[in-house]
Amino acid sequence: MTFMLYHAEQRPLFFFAHVGFAPLALLLMPFQFWAGLRMRRPRLHRWTGRVYGLAILISGIGGAFMALNTDAGPVAGLGFGLLAVAWLGTTARGIWLARARRIPEHRVWILRSAALTFAAVTLRLYIPISQMIGWPFEISYAVIAWACWVPNLLLVEVWLQRQAKL
Repeated sequence: MTFMLYHAEQRPLFFFAHVGFAPLALLLMPFQFWAGLRMRRPRLHRWTGRVYGLAILISGIGGAFMALNTDAGPVAGLGFGLLAVAWLGTTARGIWLARARRIPEHRVWILRSAALTFAAVTLRLYIPISQMIGWPFEISYAVIAWACWVPNLLLVEVWLQRQAKL
């Protein structure tokens, strides 16, 4: 995480918004997919969904501003910037569809949102792996800025396509 700490000094509001609220979204994400919670406590599902969405709004805005001002280079900045835009967009679309009571479509968009939320995990897996295999950090971080989220999203899309064929 030391590779991001300069953000804490240069733009603390965005840094702490991102690192403070992204873990909350990651923590709440599995509860949104828990069928028992949705069925037995729909009100709790809605409220945890609202908090999930708010956490992503705050964290995504913080992440977008950090991506715009990163010292990691334009490739990493674009990767993380597009992640922030996609994360905010898929979540907003999912929430809009839920409010419109278009639940099957809502589930599809929230799956996409979850894949992007999970980028926090894949990023933290790829960084130590890249260091263990000896990749220079400056190069690997630019690759990881994309690899932490694009494959996640592609896997969800493949899964959704397969589900549509069943």
